Amino acid sequence: MTLRFLNHLSILLQYILPHHLLTWCVRGITRIRFVPFKNFVIKRFISAFNVDMSIAQQEDPSAYPDFNSFFTRTLKPEARPIANNPGDIACPVDGAISQLGNISDEGRIFQAKGHDYSLEELLGGSKEMAALFERGAFATIYLSPKDYHRIHMPLQGKLQEMVYIPGRLFSVSKFASEQVPRLFARNERLVNLFETEAGPMAMIMVGALNVAGIETVWAGNIPDTVNWEIKKWRYRDNTLEKAVVLDHAEEMGRFNMGSTVILLFSEQRIQWNTELNAECPVQLGQRLASYR
Repeated sequence: MTLRFLNHLSILLQYILPHHLLTWCVRGITRIRFVPFKNFVIKRFISAFNVDMSIAQQEDPSAYPDFNSFFTRTLKPEARPIANNPGDIACPVDGAISQLGNISDEGRIFQAKGHDYSLEELLGGSKEMAALFERGAFATIYLSPKDYHRIHMPLQGKLQEMVYIPGRLFSVSKFASEQVPRLFARNERLVNLFETEAGPMAMIMVGALNVAGIETVWAGNIPDTVNWEIKKWRYRDNTLEKAVVLDHAEEMGRFNMGSTVILLFSEQRIQWNTELNAECPVQLGQRLASYR
């Protein structure tokens, strides 16, 4: 069987498999602390995906208590220089650009050849939030298994709102994005709205098959607490929650297993780094864009 046939078969199976049950199982497996098992899995993973442990804060694979601790490992401070010239917007993650560009006049975001989805549905049906990004700019960044899986701030921001949107857990690989219509508007996701010097900015953490949790530094593991309904937290008025202000390049969250981050900016507020394009690899801290 060809690789393409196997890819098509995997997508077909994803329509019928119990996404959340499988992901719950993966969550349990990645937290097993039986030493021979977790060491075997970690070493096989490093070999299979050619993970560079020389940049990890803890280089010894056997020192991690379980696979999830290894997967969400920290990096040495010098491993990722941060773009910090005036006006710089830093890349929030290691990964690869899936797509970047402008949101269309009709409020559509390009996913892959033949597929797009609406800004409003991505944001859980919020017309108010969608209005902030009409004709704005977007970037979709895919984190592969070998990548660093903590997410950092592109620039300093004050959290205004957080919205958990339940959904499916399709794979977010390149092939899946080309085959599954409206993929990023169908999958489980967490929308984080910040006010920044570049205006409103949304950082959307998209769940995927086997992503066993989306975490933020201020609220912990979100899907654990909200189940199957849209849940909103308002931070802008400081009456319901404590104010959350994060500095440029400060950690804001992580994926327990890998997935995708989507960034949204308002109209005519930013300019993408012209050296970047679809399928271009990126690293945390490099200049993603500049604001004016």
